[in-house]
Amino acid sequence: MRPIPRSARFANGGVSFWFRESGLPERRAPLPGDADYDVCVVGAGYTGLWTAYYLKKAQPDLRVCVVEREFAGFGASGRNGGWLTAEFSGSQEDYAQSHGKAAMVALQRALMNTVDEVVSVAGAEGIDADIVKGGMRVVASNAAQHERLRNNIDYLQDWGYWPDDIHMVDLDHAPPIAVNGAVAAGYSPHAARIHPAKLVTGLARVVEALGVEIFEDTPVTEIRPREGGIRPAVVTEHGTVRADHVVRATEGFTSTLRGQHRRWRPMSSSMIVTEPIAPELWERIGWEGRELLRDAAHSYVYAQRTADDRIAIGGRGSSRRSGGSEGSEGTTQPQAIAELWRSLTALFPDVADAPVEHAWSGVLGVPRDWSPTVNLDAESGLGWAGGYSSSGVATSNLAGRTLRDLILGRSTDLTRLPWVGHEVRGWEPEPLRWMGTKVVRGLYRTADRRESQAEGKAHTSRLADLATRMPGN
Repeated sequence: MRPIPRSARFANGGVSFWFRESGLPERRAPLPGDADYDVCVVGAGYTGLWTAYYLKKAQPDLRVCVVEREFAGFGASGRNGGWLTAEFSGSQEDYAQSHGKAAMVALQRALMNTVDEVVSVAGAEGIDADIVKGGMRVVASNAAQHERLRNNIDYLQDWGYWPDDIHMVDLDHAPPIAVNGAVAAGYSPHAARIHPAKLVTGLARVVEALGVEIFEDTPVTEIRPREGGIRPAVVTEHGTVRADHVVRATEGFTSTLRGQHRRWRPMSSSMIVTEPIAPELWERIGWEGRELLRDAAHSYVYAQRTADDRIAIGGRGSSRRSGGSEGSEGTTQPQAIAELWRSLTALFPDVADAPVEHAWSGVLGVPRDWSPTVNLDAESGLGWAGGYSSSGVATSNLAGRTLRDLILGRSTDLTRLPWVGHEVRGWEPEPLRWMGTKVVRGLYRTADRRESQAEGKAHTSRLADLATRMPGN
């Protein structure tokens, strides 16, 4: 493979390109000592900040604080691909089995509305996050992908998507995006491009202006439930916070908390971004609608055209080894950079000379059944949300609104959604979970390669079927 062209400004890590572009925020002061609040939120990412936002909007006199070991948006909220979509990573059948099909359909419809909710709140609160609601396009580049895409759209239309919400498109009449070798595409309007760091830092400023206290550089070592007459507690290196309710909003960092090591598996996701692409090259590529774009491979990649005309592309990585750091500055392995570059140039051969300016990685939280959850345990006083896998930008907003209703004791359409109270057993201990993930990832990659080489064969590789049936996939 030809060498990957790198910009003179190339950087690897440093949290993310998004923060490099917008600038790292000035750190807020840490917790000054022991404190008392009505609600204490652990984690200043999207979930924690949305929860604090909706609580203060609903009840302004509520005393709310957010504690964060780094700074607001340091985790996945400031590193993701900028995909605000109605996609849901969980199993529709599992939720329907416990609550009925209508409840799962309601959850899917709620996620569609959530895309508009985020766009609306950002506009109302003056958060400029480069938002463009151009929808999402999924492209297939071989017969097997085409069949799988069509079947998936049929499946989704049976679980809450109507034909206007997701459908196959005629490539000859759709707005042009010159994806090399595309044989078919699907489209959903329920998606928007965002700038992740601008959204999370803007949201933090709004939350602070509402009266929420955000304490950064405050590592949490333990969350204690209510015991008898003693209220829940958040134990930090700078003091202990007592509150009526404690919300754990730590996503991929959950395993660092005492007693939470096997709840959600930390999984890495990596990205690269090019230098700004020349206008004459964009004329050949198209992509004028700024749709979100991903392929229909098993090991799929996702991309966006940024506000300053770069291409940012990412893909899910592997599970982290036991003892690996979830709090890294985002350095990406050379192999991950090479894989993303190959995917980018496979989609758009014309950008093969566009230098890569930045590479970075982040960590997301994956439950064993890949199904996210939101919950509040009245007895312990502890609430939590997460396990979004790869669809957290919108889902975290829905979680924040749901936690608001649960904490305030409201019975609403949101609190009756089937992901509320969803429980799943923890992951196997290391190194079993890491080894299993490596096997699944290898099977999917081999399946993608075989499907791309199978001339005209419209069937998913048996290796992918095997990977899909493996426990915990």
